[in-house]
Amino acid sequence: MSILVLGGAGYIGSHAVDSLVNQGYDTVVVDSLVTGHRQAINPNAKFYEGDVLDSAFLNDVFDKEKIDAVIHFAAFSLVPESMVKPLKYFKNNTAGLINVLEVMRDHNVKKIVFSSTAATYGAPKESPITEKTPTNPINPYGESKLMMEKIMHWADEAYGIKFVALRYFNVAGAKLDGSIGEAHHPESHLIPIILDTALGQRDKITIFGDDYNTPDGTNVRDYVHVLDLIDAHILAMKYLDAGNPSDVFNLGSSNGFSNLEMVKSAIKVTGVQIPYEIGARRGGDPDSLVAQSTKAREILGWSPKYEDTETIISSAWKWHTTHPNGYGA
Repeated sequence: MSILVLGGAGYIGSHAVDSLVNQGYDTVVVDSLVTGHRQAINPNAKFYEGDVLDSAFLNDVFDKEKIDAVIHFAAFSLVPESMVKPLKYFKNNTAGLINVLEVMRDHNVKKIVFSSTAATYGAPKESPITEKTPTNPINPYGESKLMMEKIMHWADEAYGIKFVALRYFNVAGAKLDGSIGEAHHPESHLIPIILDTALGQRDKITIFGDDYNTPDGTNVRDYVHVLDLIDAHILAMKYLDAGNPSDVFNLGSSNGFSNLEMVKSAIKVTGVQIPYEIGARRGGDPDSLVAQSTKAREILGWSPKYEDTETIISSAWKWHTTHPNGYGA
């Protein structure tokens, strides 16, 4: 069984490729390397450098490889950038998926697992968030992903291409041996920013607001370990392979941790007194975003192994200390 991983050189995609290879799957990777890293790809996977917007390139990959299923991570994902460059996001993310689905249709590939996002929900009024919570994106990134889900629905109706869309929350952590991990430029995620500060690469971190309606006043978010996340993608692939219908699942720990709790947990894990300050609120930040992931646990059989913050942070810390400059180390 050959699995095509789109965006397989990125943070989440590289962990997926590594897990698939280690579980014995023939794994094919497509990545433009615009944000991904060639060094992150397991050497036992077959790699093609190219863009999902290039239909001729995709057709060539599908012609050369007998693809059984697609796992799709190839997307731009910076929310602030999407606000000022919305067309970049709709072109790459949404139009890119259309290219992928056209090539899948023409090569009779009928299964795709899609990396969606909690940003499809926008700023929901209920917590925890279930799959029935209304979708109302508040930025072009979330809008592009919701459009992609809808496009896959209609591709299923017309061509029988079955999909699973996995809406996940804050992904964190790294492979436990520290060999691959999170390396974004610029970095926008909380845990890497905290750990960069612990390494002395930043003077301090800023927690934006301490007057939210949460136990300690700082934003509460749901964190899921990248390895648990990848387990869910492989379970979703098996779910589709068994002939099940298209569906959407939330992925999260079902636990909320505040920004201040994450800093304090990192101080405990690293043994470093990490300097931080409280800044003004950022516009559009909801008080709390926590996933209800019961559906994935019951239907997919997903059982996360690394749900406590110290395990998540310690795995990321091993990556950061051994690769202080990311893949440039």
